[in-house]
Amino acid sequence: MSTTTSPTPRRPAPLAPAHRTRASEVYEQLKRDIADFRMVPGDRFSEHELCARLEVSRTPVRQALFRLQQEGLVEVMFRSGWRVLPFDFDKFDQLYDLRMVLETTAVQRLCQQDVMASQPLLEGLKDRWLVPLAERSSDATQVAEWDEAFHETLVSAAGNAELARVHHEVTERIRIIRRLDFLKQMRIDATYDEHAKILRAILARKADRADLLLRAHIQASQVEVRKITLHQVFLAQQVA
Repeated sequence: MSTTTSPTPRRPAPLAPAHRTRASEVYEQLKRDIADFRMVPGDRFSEHELCARLEVSRTPVRQALFRLQQEGLVEVMFRSGWRVLPFDFDKFDQLYDLRMVLETTAVQRLCQQDVMASQPLLEGLKDRWLVPLAERSSDATQVAEWDEAFHETLVSAAGNAELARVHHEVTERIRIIRRLDFLKQMRIDATYDEHAKILRAILARKADRADLLLRAHIQASQVEVRKITLHQVFLAQQVA
């Protein structure tokens, strides 16, 4: 007598958190609007206006705004909607200081550890940054993403998960102004040149040289970003 086995019932797929997903999309869109100065520092707006413009309900808009409020990009006005806050350069300077500490610490550890432990990650960086001039990207958005990945990979390769976690949080918070560093081709070229020098120093396990190059690289970017941000704010306010 043959026996048949009943098929194991499939578990229903979990429902997608629609509001959370939509809120993330709204958050990213509003953050881009602020970064691209489509929403100028000082601009006032209501949740209703955003719902109409983005064609979404109030819940994801409110969730996105609270997230932006926590990052110091907007503030709620008593009985009068919301306002885009001016860029807080003191806060960004503090975040850049923290970034400097985290990345230089990671590079020091990287230069002292076994070469084989970090080699796979560093090989990936070599393939992207140690390339001939003709193979360099001139796409500002792409280079901005690659730049973040370069620095996060260096920190990750150092092997300290908590260091990498905090560094990622800092990266998320400074992205809104850091991306402006790649609006000019000369800054893209400088990024390739400086990354290549930093990477070669790390591969040679020259900790002091890598530290010096990394500090100069971060400081140059910080100065350039502040200058560009102030100029972009001025232009946006003139148009407004």
